[in-house]
Amino acid sequence: MRIRAGFIPLVDAAVLVAAADQGFAAAEGIELELVREVSWSNVRDKLSLGHFEAAHILAPLAIAISLGLDYPRVPLSILVALNQNGSSFLLGNETFRALEEEAGGESIGDPLVSGAALKRLVAARAARGDDQLVFAMTFPFSPHNYLLRYWMAASGINPDRDVRLIVMPPPYMVDALSNGHVHGFCVGAPWPSVAVEVGMGRILHFGSDIVAHSPEKVLATRASFVTENRDGALALTRALIRATAWCAAPENRMALAHLLAAPDRLNVGADLILRSLEGRIRIDAQGSVREYSRYMVLESAAARPDVRQALWLYAQMVRWGQARLDEAGRLAARACYDPGIHDIARDSMAEPGTCDGIGAFSGPAFDPNDLPAYLAEIDR
Repeated sequence: MRIRAGFIPLVDAAVLVAAADQGFAAAEGIELELVREVSWSNVRDKLSLGHFEAAHILAPLAIAISLGLDYPRVPLSILVALNQNGSSFLLGNETFRALEEEAGGESIGDPLVSGAALKRLVAARAARGDDQLVFAMTFPFSPHNYLLRYWMAASGINPDRDVRLIVMPPPYMVDALSNGHVHGFCVGAPWPSVAVEVGMGRILHFGSDIVAHSPEKVLATRASFVTENRDGALALTRALIRATAWCAAPENRMALAHLLAAPDRLNVGADLILRSLEGRIRIDAQGSVREYSRYMVLESAAARPDVRQALWLYAQMVRWGQARLDEAGRLAARACYDPGIHDIARDSMAEPGTCDGIGAFSGPAFDPNDLPAYLAEIDR
């Protein structure tokens, strides 16, 4: 089966890239063609209209499409959660220094301190008649938008009145900072590191400083694709589950960094990508490094679609006036994150003799998906 999947050049496309380039998809009989895109709107359009069978996509955008927010309603199904965390807030050098001055010697590594300093900076600029601060994020339905808003609102800043939040494709963030179009941005790796590397700015916070388990990207298909190609959806999910386990193994990080660095993938230096995979991030041009093992979470335990994350994202949409709070919306968000296909695919991967989750000392392995067959076997 041939599947075309769109992706944005980000480190958190790692599982999808590994599925294609390490042979996990081919082993499941899938010819997985990856198509690099620049903007999330392109990914949304091509997935919704059927040009792609699957896509690496922002988790909240997948829900928004399923709800029909600012776009025709197209129910999507998330096969695998590709990662948690992996984003950073970066400020241009001048803005970073201004924030430090407003903090008056307190550590702006604390989001409450940095937020209070930002509030004072916003007020000072308004008093002088300066233009509002401009921060770029990747899409209105993105974790980056919600992380920035969460931080600002907790600090008494109205993100719709006191600053300007604008949409910018991830690969263009550094150019926007370089040209003076924005004062800072929130985006996934490696783009904050690219800005640090060229001396344009400093990383203020990791996204995980604001939300410890921030849902980021998912692998989504149209729900109709799953209905019409169930075997193919299960095969793709199995390939992604195996790719997740491979990506999560520390001994594979260097090989993964080189896969992602290829010109038709991220086209960024492997060393820069490796820092993100290892959670060893250079935060300023002087070489200061911050280490955090959960900077970007690529692990099997986090790959299963988690309905709690869907509902949290839906709640953020309601909070910021993008969606109404009603039962239809809640159910649509849950349906998008339904782990059913993932669970069936995972269970079908169990090798003979592996634990069935019960571990009876004798008798057949327990199959929760086929109780009649299990009961028939155990009664013999």
